[in-house]
This record gives sequence, C-alpha cells and structure tokens, in this order.
Amino acid sequence: MSVNKFPSIAAVIPAAGVGKRMQADRPKQYLRLHGKTILEHSVKPLLAIEAVKQLYLALSPDDPYFAATSLTSRQLIRVDGGAERVNSVLNALMQIDAEQMPWVLVHDAARPLVRVEDIEQLISRCLAVGHGGILATPVRDTMKRGQTLVTHTVERNELWHALTPQFFPTVLLRQSIAAALAAGVTITDEASAMEWAGEPVLLVEGHSDNLKITRPADLQLAAFYLEQNR
Repeated sequence: MSVNKFPSIAAVIPAAGVGKRMQADRPKQYLRLHGKTILEHSVKPLLAIEAVKQLYLALSPDDPYFAATSLTSRQLIRVDGGAERVNSVLNALMQIDAEQMPWVLVHDAARPLVRVEDIEQLISRCLAVGHGGILATPVRDTMKRGQTLVTHTVERNELWHALTPQFFPTVLLRQSIAAALAAGVTITDEASAMEWAGEPVLLVEGHSDNLKITRPADLQLAAFYLEQNR
C-alpha cells in the first residue's frame, strides 16, 4: 500500500521509566545523544510519517526533564505514565479516538535509531494483510539457555528479536491489553498481549541497528550509528 493511502494513525511512546541499568543521573530517555535527548531522536521518525496525526507521550506525572526538550509539536499529547510500561501504554490507548485513528504505533522511548522506511514498511505490510505486526530481526547467533552454566542450546531457526514500533488496530490492542492485565498475564510488549488474545502478529524484518538503549555501552554504539548515518 502506498504511504499516501495510509489511514490516520496514532502513535504512543511510553516514557515513564527510570532506566536503572543505565546507572545515570536521570532516566535514560533524557540522556543526550548528538546534542538531543534520546527521546527527541525516538519521536522524530514517528512524526515524519504523514499518517501519524497524534503522538501520545506517557510520562511520569512528576517528570522534571521533559520541559527542557524541544518537543513542542501540537501533535504531541502528554498523558500520565503507569507503574509499568504496559500500564503507560494502556493509559495512552484510553485517550485515543479510535474512530479517527483506527491504527496505532507503539514505540520504545529508548530506540532512537528506527528508520522511517522501516516504519512505513511495517504499516504497509500490516494494512495489506489486515492485521497487526511488529518490526523484528532474525536471530543470527547460536542461542544458549542457562544462568551461570549452559543448560542447553536453543534452536535459532524461527527465532526473532522483537523490535518497535509495533502496529495494531487501536481498539483491539486496547481490549487485549486490558483483558490480559485483568487476567494477571505478564505483558512484555504489545505483541504479547495480542498473542495471548489469539490475534495474529505479522513479523516484518527491520534493520538490526534499531537498538534499544539499556546499558551505558548501548549509548556509545548508538552515537556511532548516528554518526555513520549522517
């Protein structure tokens, strides 16, 4: 499907986390990368999609850092984040007018390198088949299961690294997350809620440099990738 024929889309970025593994003086989404915060980098490619009419940022109610960013677009709507990522996503989904924006992209605040063409490919492929999906990359390394010692090798065929954005019908995602939480199910990403609800999830291969910044070394790697892509 041509990008010019996309329906109106909402986007959600849960950004209320504290990112303890970064060992920084502030949440990781507010660390700086090439002169901008990670959050600013993560927002930019979503707003570059013409079909994205509103972007909901789920932030901590007492967030002291957001006001210092350059994120002032009228497309941005701030909502209160929840105790966990999934609660933040659900809070945002509850604010979306699903009649006006029947599909929603959910993207991690700490993935500043996602490419616009990958997002457009995800949207196009999902709309073509009529159901949601996720950006992902195939596992290339030999996979081991264990703690301090290997218990066994995991067959890597058909294993994928789940990335974001993830793209689903707005109402269906909202209902699936709410029902899963009510049932006490652990939801690690939007796809896991849809899987639990028995809904199909399309795998759309994206670029492997769409990394999530979790540890200090990730920030250095992201800076390198940004430098190479300039």
